[in-house]
Amino acid sequence: MRRWGHDLALGTRLVVGGGPTAWLRLAMTAVGVGLGVALLLLATAAPTILAGHRARSDARDFAFTDGPATAHTVLIRQTPGSYRSHRIHGVLVQPDGADPSVPPGLARLPRPGEMVVSPALRQLLAGPDGAELRRRYPAARVVGTIGDAGLAGPREYAFYLGTDRLTGEGHRITRFGTDQPRQPLDPTLLLLTVVGVTVLLVPVAVFVATAVRFGSAARDRQQAALRLVGADRAMTRRIAAAEALLGALAGLVVGAVLFFAGRQLVELVEFDGISVFGSDVRPQPVLAALVAVALPVAAVAVTLVALRRVVAEPLGVVRQEAGRRRRLWWRLAVTALGLAVLVLAGVGRDGAGGLKLQATVAGVLLLLAGAAVLLPWLVEFVVRRLPGAGVSGQLAVRRLQLDGGTAARAVTGITVAVAGAIALQTVFAGVSHGYVHRTGPAASRRPVVIENTVPMTAGQRARFAARLRHTDGVRRVEAYGSDTVAAVDDPDLFFSVVVADCATLRTFAALGDCADGDAFGVHDPDARAPRPGEAVRTTDSPHGARLRLPARLRTVAARSDPSGITHAGLLLTPAAARLLPVLGGRLPTSGFVATDPAVPDAYDHVVTTTMRVDPTASVFSLQGTQVDARFDTVRRGLLLGAIAVLLVIGASLLTTVLEQLRSRRRPLAVLSAFGARRRTLTGSVLWQTAIPMFLGLLLAVAAGLVLGAALLRLARETVWFDAAGILGLTGAAAAVVALVTLLNIPVLWRMMRPEAMRTE
Repeated sequence: MRRWGHDLALGTRLVVGGGPTAWLRLAMTAVGVGLGVALLLLATAAPTILAGHRARSDARDFAFTDGPATAHTVLIRQTPGSYRSHRIHGVLVQPDGADPSVPPGLARLPRPGEMVVSPALRQLLAGPDGAELRRRYPAARVVGTIGDAGLAGPREYAFYLGTDRLTGEGHRITRFGTDQPRQPLDPTLLLLTVVGVTVLLVPVAVFVATAVRFGSAARDRQQAALRLVGADRAMTRRIAAAEALLGALAGLVVGAVLFFAGRQLVELVEFDGISVFGSDVRPQPVLAALVAVALPVAAVAVTLVALRRVVAEPLGVVRQEAGRRRRLWWRLAVTALGLAVLVLAGVGRDGAGGLKLQATVAGVLLLLAGAAVLLPWLVEFVVRRLPGAGVSGQLAVRRLQLDGGTAARAVTGITVAVAGAIALQTVFAGVSHGYVHRTGPAASRRPVVIENTVPMTAGQRARFAARLRHTDGVRRVEAYGSDTVAAVDDPDLFFSVVVADCATLRTFAALGDCADGDAFGVHDPDARAPRPGEAVRTTDSPHGARLRLPARLRTVAARSDPSGITHAGLLLTPAAARLLPVLGGRLPTSGFVATDPAVPDAYDHVVTTTMRVDPTASVFSLQGTQVDARFDTVRRGLLLGAIAVLLVIGASLLTTVLEQLRSRRRPLAVLSAFGARRRTLTGSVLWQTAIPMFLGLLLAVAAGLVLGAALLRLARETVWFDAAGILGLTGAAAAVVALVTLLNIPVLWRMMRPEAMRTE
């Protein structure tokens, strides 16, 4: 240990006092490692980000009560919706007494006509893009801003609107805030989450390991010089380990600076409606300490392992790999071991127990590690048999034949990232059938749905429909009165009630002949139709009013409405409804509105017209599919993580290529001085990047498909692959590499100048 300490101190002094070249090498290593550290710190902060978001959401949530009104209770009505691409969290509030419960972020409840908005919504309302949104609530006055405690994120669009129209229409709550425990993730989603986090972090580890080896050629020459003055091999390796340790420590500092600088800017970023408060981005102390300890240790270990293939002698450096081919058997063994672990993890009962998850993570790590160690062998195997095409191709192939490992290391990280992304995308596609369900018609037939307005008379309903028909972008309106009744002899049997003219009633059933005064009982495969003269009761109270259906009630078959749903129930024309005391009076209005796809803001116009008539109504656009909320949360979270990893991949790859060009500046300058054309040298560098990238992507596709299939088998799902998604992922990765390479061309041209031949 004493000798280690002495040699580590000597290595540190050599770096610090080594002049600009050593400082630049240290800076490149620190930047490369720092990018990875910043992302690792972000990963350690994920639990606090999720906990903060959950706590804020729970604090403003509520549970309905059937109890009586008190001084503290509040009537509320949620009005979630969207405006253009913005999701809006809206709540109408009406206090029952003088001391009502107040949601977090508000000093008091808004009075009727007053509105309290989030900062993002206030900014939108004040700008030119908020003109249509301002028309929705023309009488509302913005009297305050929701504080951070009442928002799920800093870029969230939310409001509380005071009203006096919720009596008999709203839901009563005793307080804001809920402490109901959340259901744990089901085994499949838990498996997806664990695998996703593993797949996202492995490329980061690969890039950190690559960054530690920046400047390896210069470091090898330094070892030869140390051998010349009397150092033995063990001493030179310890000195090299000191430089790697110093670079890792500097990378920790750079990573911490990048993390805390990015933390100050995170509130300005919004992704798919998700934003995060900077105060919630706090690394878990234990996990952050683990990163701080493990990274320097790993840097030293990687350096010592890499130096096993380098023999530094007083007269120069010999790389053993130049004359000895890489062995394939142990690389395949790593992959086979990973597959075996995943197969064993799938044996036994279903579920996602701790041991099964640990085995799955181990299998994924081994398979991705197998892809990483296979790439250098694959590059060597191919370039040994690859003829050069033209001068630039010959230069590139010869360079790869002499030092293919360096080129392979540059694309190893992106190879592992693409392999993991393909596997994750395959698993998502394979399990999505359990979480994504088709719920509506094709997009061309998808209407805007209006529900739960305040009760209206037939005349008010007709005027409301007329206003909708005159709204910009509206093609057709089908408005009807809606209610629900229950059979007296079977309280668990409910019938929907629709009151409208014959044209609208044909939307719900095949009526045949129809005239005002007719009544129809509708049956579908799952429920019987109401019988003529049957006794029913209304459902607006536990002991609703009793009614007797018309004796002339024609039974018809249900038809899918514009939302793709069939209803068993009662269809009444206006004259038939007037014969029933309750159903012929004021009823909530619902409807379907067909819009013109050529009018981009037609949906927003419909919402505005509806809100101006009744701000308590629900308006939404039907989607073709319904996605499970937790599945969507996991998918969006992993997508956000994948984007962060892709950005780090691009930045790290840029740093790696810059370092490689810097190490080759003298050969490039010499070739240029002897007459090699700039186009030839540029083509050579491009080929040196393109060949390993192409092989790496081929390997990534193969490894990703194998890993995805193994994980689907583990989840007891059918194995199938999304070709379009796989092509998209590989194309995106190729585009990143191509962009980074093109960005380095100006640097390459600068290094071809004669000044680059100078050396210390």
